[in-house]
Amino acid sequence: MKSIQSTIKELAGDRGLLQQYHTLYQKVLEDERMQTFLHDNPGTTTTMIQRSLPQVHEYLEGREACDHCPGLEHCPNVMKGYQPSMTIDKGSLSVSYHPCQLKRAAEQKRKQSQLIQSFYVPSDVLNATFQTIDKMDPGRQDALEAAGQFVSNYMQDPGRAKGLFIHGMFGVGKTYIMGAIMNALAMRAGVESLMVYTPDFFREIKGAIQQNNLDEKLSYIKDVPVLILDDIGAETMSPWVRDEVLGSILQYRMMQNLPTLYTSNSDYDELEEHLAYSNKSGTELVKAKRIMERLRHYTHAVKVSGNNRREQM
Repeated sequence: MKSIQSTIKELAGDRGLLQQYHTLYQKVLEDERMQTFLHDNPGTTTTMIQRSLPQVHEYLEGREACDHCPGLEHCPNVMKGYQPSMTIDKGSLSVSYHPCQLKRAAEQKRKQSQLIQSFYVPSDVLNATFQTIDKMDPGRQDALEAAGQFVSNYMQDPGRAKGLFIHGMFGVGKTYIMGAIMNALAMRAGVESLMVYTPDFFREIKGAIQQNNLDEKLSYIKDVPVLILDDIGAETMSPWVRDEVLGSILQYRMMQNLPTLYTSNSDYDELEEHLAYSNKSGTELVKAKRIMERLRHYTHAVKVSGNNRREQM
């Protein structure tokens, strides 16, 4: 499709300028879209059309391209992904542009991807939704119901939404359910969430001390509206990680009424045993109970059962 600029140049350079101008004018008048515009805008005069012929031609070309849309990537319009509309402005015909449906969908997807962030979590998990996730597995029913209820509660009152503790064996879909929660929150309410694969994150936190950005990382984790600690209990525990990192994060989020969600292969009691023991300090039950008190009180535990889906791939 030729641009309006090239059309004008051809008209201006030809000796038959007047004839071509008349031909273009007749073509514009006969166009069905123009007929519709004239019907909807009876005040449009011949002088308006003649004076704004380049703009009218641009509008009709753009709408023709939209009617035979080749997709967003191959959009031939002057402004890629934008659909033209025409109005009367101070006695002249004016063309403006607005994002087409495909452009709006792409922009929504881009915004959504910015809202959903992760550390060390597979990208396919971040694409999980309640629409695409397998809901027929009876072992997932309670967890999916609890996940949907959390989204509903959060949208009604974020400060009173109780977190989730989804536990079960390897590969039963705990992390995918969390991915569906993240997408639901992003799509319905524009809520920012963060999923962290806990073992790798705690290792990075240790390295952040040497890089002098520990406070920055912890501050971000503490303040994100919805935090998901994936596979907690699989990390190598140390007193410092338990008390100064995990304890600090949970204490802050508890005080700020920010929900924290978890996936784990362990139930509450098994996780408490894990948190209590470290190679350096042995067993410290009181400190582990302090962490678990925050975790138990502010989450609803639900078990996921079923076959290991990773073995079926």
